[in-house]
Amino acid sequence: MGVIARIMDALFGSGRNIVAETVGIFAENTEAGAVRDASAKAQARDQFAAEFRGDRKGLFDRVIDGLNRLPRPLLAFGTLGLFVMAMVDPIWFAGRMQGIALVPEPLWWLMGAIVSFYFGARHQAKAQDFQQSVADTAAQAAVVTSRVKAIEALGAGATFSVPAAEPNPALEDWRADHDR
Repeated sequence: MGVIARIMDALFGSGRNIVAETVGIFAENTEAGAVRDASAKAQARDQFAAEFRGDRKGLFDRVIDGLNRLPRPLLAFGTLGLFVMAMVDPIWFAGRMQGIALVPEPLWWLMGAIVSFYFGARHQAKAQDFQQSVADTAAQAAVVTSRVKAIEALGAGATFSVPAAEPNPALEDWRADHDR
């Protein structure tokens, strides 16, 4: 019995587990791997969220954002204004349209390119803002999950009782009228 005890102490004694340590050389500890993966994902998410935070805008950026918001409403209201002017003063409107008819075709192509690039750039900016909001939401996911778990834990042991419904004369009258 002393020999077996010495072998067991050599393998598992003094707080060490030689078998587990040896297996650990050849196979990854799945729990430690999961912790490393979770840590790496959390760091990547935090870095992504920090990169797209919108709280670094200065006065210049806000002014430019304001100017970028002007062309679409100006184009829309200008077009509506042309319809109104066509009804209010047809002679004035016809004169303006004759002036537009004199614009050469290459200038129309240039105008189309400028408007296309403007709205394309605006679409790109909106897409990046959407990505920022997704990153912000993803950064909040852990907090929301922990809050939901806390709420579920509160409700896990609680029992809820629904009080008996009191008679409702209006509902009884309605039921009587609609059951016929």
